[in-house]
Amino acid sequence: MNVRDAVEADGGRLAALADVPTDVMADVVHDRTVRVAESDGDIDGFVGYEADEKTVHVTHLFGAESACERLLDEPIRFAERETMPVEILLPESETESDTIAVAEAVGFEETEPGPWFDGHRTRRFRLENPTTERE
Repeated sequence: MNVRDAVEADGGRLAALADVPTDVMADVVHDRTVRVAESDGDIDGFVGYEADEKTVHVTHLFGAESACERLLDEPIRFAERETMPVEILLPESETESDTIAVAEAVGFEETEPGPWFDGHRTRRFRLENPTTERE
């Protein structure tokens, strides 16, 4: 599996994985750090993340479970260098999702409830200290 920076030409496949319009995904590719995992020329998943002064926020994580696990290394590595925690917000409807299993497998723990988005509650998962929690 190869991990690389997303490019604008990936927009259609990323939009299909995230089930959003292509123009939305084009904005994500331009506004955030987006990395894709690919095998044999096919995109298996992607992660989008950004950082504020205190936290690295994973804003998008879609694809095959093995790709997502590998892709989470990207924002975690960034957070380690910057000595910051990492957070993922997931829709409450994803209670039994593979994404939650992947996040927990790499050390994320559920914390307080996340904010509401489009009338739906989110769940907040956090990796407080990536350097020590992943050793």
